[in-house]
Amino acid sequence: MSCVFHAATPSTAAAVGTAVRTGYVRTHVSSKPVVLIAEELSPATVEALGPDFEIRHCNGADRAELLPAIADVDAILVRSATKVDAEAIAAAKKLKVIARAGVGLDNVDVSTATKAGVMVVNAPTSNIVTAAELACGLLIATARHIPQANTALKNGEWKRSKYTGVELSEKTLGVVGLGRIGVLVAQRMSAFGMKVVAYDPYVQPARAAQMGVKMLSLDELLEVADFITVHLPKTPETLGLIGDEALHKVKPSVRIVNAARGGIVDEAALFSALKEGRVAGAGLDVYAKEPCTDSPLFELDQVVCTPHLGASTDEAQEKAGIAVARSVRLALAGELVPDAVNVQGGVIAEDVRPGLPLAEKLGRIFTALAGEVAVRLDVEVCGEITQHDVKVLELSALKGVFEDVVDETVSYVNAPLFAQERGVEVRLTTSSESPDHRNVVIVRGTLSDGQEVSVAGTLAGPKHLQKIVGVGEYDVDLALADHMVVLRYTDRPGVVGAVGRVLGEAGLNIAGMQVARTEEHGEALAVLTVDAAVPAGVLADIAEEIGATSARSVNLG
Repeated sequence: MSCVFHAATPSTAAAVGTAVRTGYVRTHVSSKPVVLIAEELSPATVEALGPDFEIRHCNGADRAELLPAIADVDAILVRSATKVDAEAIAAAKKLKVIARAGVGLDNVDVSTATKAGVMVVNAPTSNIVTAAELACGLLIATARHIPQANTALKNGEWKRSKYTGVELSEKTLGVVGLGRIGVLVAQRMSAFGMKVVAYDPYVQPARAAQMGVKMLSLDELLEVADFITVHLPKTPETLGLIGDEALHKVKPSVRIVNAARGGIVDEAALFSALKEGRVAGAGLDVYAKEPCTDSPLFELDQVVCTPHLGASTDEAQEKAGIAVARSVRLALAGELVPDAVNVQGGVIAEDVRPGLPLAEKLGRIFTALAGEVAVRLDVEVCGEITQHDVKVLELSALKGVFEDVVDETVSYVNAPLFAQERGVEVRLTTSSESPDHRNVVIVRGTLSDGQEVSVAGTLAGPKHLQKIVGVGEYDVDLALADHMVVLRYTDRPGVVGAVGRVLGEAGLNIAGMQVARTEEHGEALAVLTVDAAVPAGVLADIAEEIGATSARSVNLG
């Protein structure tokens, strides 16, 4: 089984940059995986975890309590107060998953976790509505001086003229960062009759136009916007983006909202602009250093401030808790977690997802056929599926390759390190051409003696039936099963009957069988699916009976 390949896309086994947790094997003492909840989470979080875990609680903000508590847990769930740093990760000898019930990961040392083979997951979509609504609220509050007027009235002061505001209708809103939250803000403020412009170098103008948003350069946006709202991640490139230079380009009537990340709007520069009348007002939910209870900005009456409430709604907290609980379940079951931030693969296309278990099983079959760890491993993907990012199929196959090789639990995080430690070169190659099947995944490896072993599979029909369609140079067509036998022998009459007789005498039923050969009386290959695992002794009897040059059993159950 082969296909025509595009230029190979090399990937080292360290692509995910992970490491093995040597302190854990499948036969660990606890009957259930232990999940530590280190901060207050919604009751729905525990419900989403279900009964399969031992749940423990601690105050993660208290280091003296956290470090001993984390020592023997499989997963930890946190919000923003618990620092899961290098010290905590080193103390957690069995840790496999760090789950942040929220979006930001400032309190998690992702790099150290990755090197330690610990998966880090968050809930990237849990608070997008909540954050967008808060940004809209701050924008309205700055336009109409709502908090200031509220405070004055409660202090017995009736100051209608002092708190005269401005309308949003027909004003220009500049959205800096047109991601998921920025889009939601744009949609909501358009309903107020605002004209929306945006700056985002990663968004195509045609896509923005479909939403009624005009894309501008940052300088153009600064010059025309009556209101500016920031929705960017905090990176070296975005830190201080709205700084002194930018704030000298805006209208003096502009009002600026930052409910994204502290530091994107330079607070010192903003203070100067407000004091000098170059900016009319600001709404802030985030700060360069948090918690922040003392800032010159708090002294200004035209500034509306909230203490990082972007994700603070009952709905968002519940969504975040449920999302990470589900991710923990997947991760501890050895499954791929789409929201894992340190596992290569990113968002998985729906057309790619059904191929994950197939690729993993092909990896396990490869190991069974090879009988050793390959020197080089190629994961080849052919067909229509290659129009999507199929990198995750390489990772899935690699997980399968080592599933029956090591004692440690193999995950999507540590599988590449097993390959790196054993000096296995791993590559992914793709081709849009697949002559015989709509899509094919091939796991091909070179062994230490130069021998090449390969196995190919595909998914058939609307139910995605997993089939093996190639072993080495032989084409076959057989549904995958939990228990399989692969035989190589010299083609001659009576072999099939002999195999059936030996299995029958052992009480083993053949569910399916396919024989392939390249020429009459040459080498032949037989692939059988059976109802139960074939004992080593029975396999040896078959090999002796038919003079097999190779007899391998594959057990995927």
